[in-house]
Amino acid sequence: MGKFLAILNGAADDADKAELTEQQQTEFMSAWAAWAQRNENALVDPGAPLFHKKRVTARGIEEFTDSKIGYAIVEAGSHDAATGLFRDHPHLALHPGNSIEVLECPPVPV
Repeated sequence: MGKFLAILNGAADDADKAELTEQQQTEFMSAWAAWAQRNENALVDPGAPLFHKKRVTARGIEEFTDSKIGYAIVEAGSHDAATGLFRDHPHLALHPGNSIEVLECPPVPV
């Protein structure tokens, strides 16, 4: 089994986010919980939102923004199997253009 990092990318701007009703937000969170329950055997870390971003460079530390809004870590037998876990993830239907990147995290060679 391998580990895979899923990065959730959001395409919504602030206006799009503000248009979500409380009911839509509740339905989304219920759908997310149902997805997590269906995939509980594969979830190493169900993830969390990504806020307050800072980048460290040789010149110092700076705040930045990008489309990455959440993450999850799963275990699967292959990269294809890991990506398949996210085909029906509710994040993809929340806003047009949302996407999920699935990156393989191989063991560090010793």
